[in-house]
Amino acid sequence: MPIWSEILAELNKTTAGNDGIPNFDAVRRKYLVDLHEHTGRDVVLYASAWLQKEDVAPGAVSINDEDIHALMEVTSGLRGPALDLILHSPGGSVEATESIVGYLRSRFDHIRVIVPHLAMSAATMIACAADEIVMGKHSFLGPTDPQLLLATELGVRSVPAQAVLDQFDRARRESSDPAKLAAWIPMLRQFGPDLIEQAESALGLSRILVKTWLETFMFRGANDSQQKAETVSNWLANHQSFKSHSRHLPREKLIEKSMAVGLLESDQEFQDKSLSTFHATMHTMANTAAVKVVENHMGQAFIKSASPLVPINASLRPLGKA
Repeated sequence: MPIWSEILAELNKTTAGNDGIPNFDAVRRKYLVDLHEHTGRDVVLYASAWLQKEDVAPGAVSINDEDIHALMEVTSGLRGPALDLILHSPGGSVEATESIVGYLRSRFDHIRVIVPHLAMSAATMIACAADEIVMGKHSFLGPTDPQLLLATELGVRSVPAQAVLDQFDRARRESSDPAKLAAWIPMLRQFGPDLIEQAESALGLSRILVKTWLETFMFRGANDSQQKAETVSNWLANHQSFKSHSRHLPREKLIEKSMAVGLLESDQEFQDKSLSTFHATMHTMANTAAVKVVENHMGQAFIKSASPLVPINASLRPLGKA
């Protein structure tokens, strides 16, 4: 299997005739084609650069309503009925996730989500709408308790909805002490009056969506599908249990909950081509202006970029500036 450094070496061999810049597109797309030819299934890559570009605005790398246009672009012309979705994302908008899942499930009868590293938060929700999830020993999902983007004095922050509710509960308890009230007032002023309602609604919606998708797809046909779906959706949304929205959930934990999780290592060639695609994508993220890559095995791509960084290759199709 070509590891990260080997993919880098392969990229460095493509600089001739390209102004000394590695041809990130060609290498990444080669492995997407290889994966398609190995499985016979349509392949779509959805990945963002939140691990490489921490200074980029959260909205640029997270799941948002803009992504539905990207997925419409790259699924146009795909025949289906089976899709392999390579997913690497920190998550994002629950509402956008709902529209993305609805669109993909209307286009494909069988969806397999491949997690080469991390599919967190709302990306975990997308995985829960698949018929099967494929994970390696190094792959993780995350809790689905939704995040709220809040404008604070420290800038825009992504905050767990449950943490917002817990903070207000704590403030209510401690504010009965006048000495503590003074400390709480400046912290609470930065939150709008409807924030509690937003947090409660987001939590309820995420649970409902995950339960519905699991029951409809992954647990379809099981006698106890409703009970399994409810158990998993409540478990994934339990912020108090996980303590951190960034908690990494390995495949063993998911299998314990009866989720349909395939082992990436069970097919060595499949693993090689999947991880090579991922490594090539991460090199693209680290060395170009790309902050989000949505692409299929036919070379159709929808790329979001940010400046100022190294220009992306001319063959990429930039969506705009972050």
